[in-house]
Amino acid sequence: MKVVLDQDKCIGSGQCVLSSPDVFDQRDDDGIAVLLDQPNADAEEGTREAARICPALAITVAE
Repeated sequence: MKVVLDQDKCIGSGQCVLSSPDVFDQRDDDGIAVLLDQPNADAEEGTREAARICPALAITVAE
């Protein structure tokens, strides 16, 4: 699984951090999401959920 986060699209809702905190975080100054690391097997389900619920469609998941 490969995850791409388009920070230019991100609106800082934080849904990705709630769904997959080992993979995503938010910058303190503006709330924009950052990709911490590619997901391991334990984080794949949460990462797919993060991409599914992202209101800005800023997360892409590829197999």
